[in-house]
Amino acid sequence: MASNGSVSIPSHSFIQAKVDEVTQDQLVYAQMGLEQNGSSNGWQLFAEDGQMRLYSRELIVDGLVCDPLKAVRIVKGVTAHEMCHRFFSPAFRYDWEETLETMKVIDIVNETTLVFHQIHKRIWPAAQRDAVFWSHIRQIEDPKPSYLSADDIHPSNRPDLKLHDVWIVCSNSVDRPDLPEGNCVRVVLTVSLVCETYIPVSKTADTVERDELICKVIYSSTINPGGWAPAAILRTVYRREYPRFLENFSNYVIKATKTKPIAFKPE
Repeated sequence: MASNGSVSIPSHSFIQAKVDEVTQDQLVYAQMGLEQNGSSNGWQLFAEDGQMRLYSRELIVDGLVCDPLKAVRIVKGVTAHEMCHRFFSPAFRYDWEETLETMKVIDIVNETTLVFHQIHKRIWPAAQRDAVFWSHIRQIEDPKPSYLSADDIHPSNRPDLKLHDVWIVCSNSVDRPDLPEGNCVRVVLTVSLVCETYIPVSKTADTVERDELICKVIYSSTINPGGWAPAAILRTVYRREYPRFLENFSNYVIKATKTKPIAFKPE
């Protein structure tokens, strides 16, 4: 609250500085291996289905479950930009995010950074949640392939493939006291979607076919749900809903792009 009693809203310059810092941190975090110095660092595989693996670490903050999650999936027939564009754009949000009750863009920082207010459907027995966050999309300059595990898609494991590009969507909670929570409990979140496009070494962006595209998707999230709910119930919900979300979103992008020209970047 400002000294004159008015509500203090973060400036665009403040948000942009935070965007650059958090996005870079999230890129490093997402592409970091799950094991370091012979240790798993607490990461545990809790779901595996084909070429999708989901890992989590148990973390309690002020009595609340805030387990960091990292999900890795190989999606064929799409590019990193196609995945990230549909994850970022408000025009597509209702098409794939099934938990949404309402979604509004409340501020436009620039064409690559938006501030959202989302109210989510109530999941019994927890109270209804809402979130206020900025979301940012960018292509990574001088991209490098991630190396998460020994059997990972990586040029050292797959010499027939080369990394073409890397895109990221990063979202982070922002304090907006002008938006009252009402009957909701406000979630605090940091979420990133990092996508890497791989194509055959013999191909270029102009000659590759859609069925030759391979996209490695790395979804990372740390969410403080606020309020209170039993840890066991929250973990049960998370471990059921996250694999379902990643499967549904991937299938949505595959279906939405399969008859369209390949898009490596905005037209």
